[in-house]
Amino acid sequence: MFVQDATGSVFVKITHQAMLSLSPGTMIDLHGVSNAGEFAPIVAEPKLVAIGSASFPKNPRRPTLSILLAGLDDGQWVEVEGVIHSVVAQDRYIFLQLNMPDGVISIMMVREAGIDYTRLVDAKVRIQGNPGPLFDVGRRQMIAVNIHCPGLSAIQVEEAPPKDPYLLPVIPINKLLQWDIAPLLAHRVHVQGRVTLQWPGLSVCIHDATQGVCAQTDQNTPLRNGEVVDIVGFAHAEGSAPMLTDAVFRSASESAAAPVTAEPITAEQALFGKHGSQLIQVDGQLISRDLAAVDTTLLLSSGQYIFKVILPRALSGPQTNDWKNGSVLRVTGICSVQLDTQKSAMGIGTAVPISFRVLMRSPGDVIVLHRPSWWTPDHALIVLALALCGTLFVLAWVVVLRRRVEQQTILLRESEQRFRHMALHDALTGLATRLLLEDRLNASLETAKRHQAGLGLLMVDLDKFKDINDTYGHQAGDEVLRVTADRLLEAVRLSDTVARMGGDEFVILLSDLREPKMAERIAANIVKSLALPVPFDGYEIPITVSVGVCSASVDEMNADAMLKQADAALYCAKERGRNRFEVFAS
Repeated sequence: MFVQDATGSVFVKITHQAMLSLSPGTMIDLHGVSNAGEFAPIVAEPKLVAIGSASFPKNPRRPTLSILLAGLDDGQWVEVEGVIHSVVAQDRYIFLQLNMPDGVISIMMVREAGIDYTRLVDAKVRIQGNPGPLFDVGRRQMIAVNIHCPGLSAIQVEEAPPKDPYLLPVIPINKLLQWDIAPLLAHRVHVQGRVTLQWPGLSVCIHDATQGVCAQTDQNTPLRNGEVVDIVGFAHAEGSAPMLTDAVFRSASESAAAPVTAEPITAEQALFGKHGSQLIQVDGQLISRDLAAVDTTLLLSSGQYIFKVILPRALSGPQTNDWKNGSVLRVTGICSVQLDTQKSAMGIGTAVPISFRVLMRSPGDVIVLHRPSWWTPDHALIVLALALCGTLFVLAWVVVLRRRVEQQTILLRESEQRFRHMALHDALTGLATRLLLEDRLNASLETAKRHQAGLGLLMVDLDKFKDINDTYGHQAGDEVLRVTADRLLEAVRLSDTVARMGGDEFVILLSDLREPKMAERIAANIVKSLALPVPFDGYEIPITVSVGVCSASVDEMNADAMLKQADAALYCAKERGRNRFEVFAS
């Protein structure tokens, strides 16, 4: 909302719901907080009361578009003058494009029910309102400007548009930009000719007895090539030819269409001749495609000249994939010449053509005159490379076979070792599995009998491990198992074996046990070292273990019996409160 007093205007940040109870011209009492805004100072947190009504401010400023774009009159009450070129209606808003003497500006107003805004097109008007910036929020800088108009009451029509623009006199296309027609170009002009191209909803090109012209239009009424149509629009120069913008059209004849014949020319004639907006036919060799372009865009060369050929994506078809680089194509379409107005070729005031493009109507506008030969330098190089590779392949075949046998042998050995390691070691903790433990236990029994030494078994079980999984999740449980394995390895001797039997149960084989008390000291160390919490994902997970201890002399050694005794001792530690070790007692 913009608020004006005797000194000037300011923008007030207000909710849409609060705006519904107000209308332009309402006199209000306003209290608020000054705020930096997103571009210029504003009033925020407003508290307002309607106290009456008033007319719009008198003697508004009359800035040029340059002044408005500089932001000098941001939010002030201004008046601009020009001709309305187009009307765009949305659900709640109307946007008018106003052509001022020094450029085009957008006018925005709230849409009023039952009003045909299109009757304003081509009217010369004075419009009052408040300039509001379009800005880049991230950089806090102004990039454009709109005029926020209160409504039709703030628009004064100075010259009404013709009731029927198609009754305007028909102007020959070749006279559109000539000196005696120039005074008419502030308003719409009327031309008539046969259709040479239509891109629905984008543009229509026609040709009369003098030359061609293209018109930008949102209208998508289908037309036939060669159909006579009337076009009404605003004329200005586009390259080397006139162009109509914000145009509308209608069929001018019920007679059969007579398509315009394309004029065969060279690329040099297209660039330097008088063929702008004309239907032409030109040959060239396809050298590439612009894959970044939205529409099908080909790059062709002809002699020393390179030009683009464009076909809207909506009009393209699968046959466009048949156009291969290196093909010689004959294309038909509208010639559009681009000029460099900063340079002069033959004297002051003469623009220099720098490039041209061809606008096509359909894939049928391309004729393939010559397809590229398969035998190109690239393909010849490929064939030579293949022959050389074949020769080298034959010469090296025996060596390759020998190396393959050696590599396969190495791979088999590595695979065997890898699979054996996987079978004997737990995937999660890297500890020995039950199979490896049994193998080492049997070997240790034989060694102990030969050397008259003792053996010890410790069975370790995490206390309330299921609660850890239920509370912290299975990933936390896996981390607890990995840390437990690391701590067990640190608590025992290098000659001892730590195995994971499954779940949260571990077994430690103490080989070469000289005295039974050593097993108890190791068990006590394990209970102490594993009682430290395990950090995981910001949590400290408390853990404890219970340990069952079994030791045996030479005469008592039996693998199955020792495992059962260690398990019984573990059960006893669990029964007596956990976080402890117990020694098997027969």
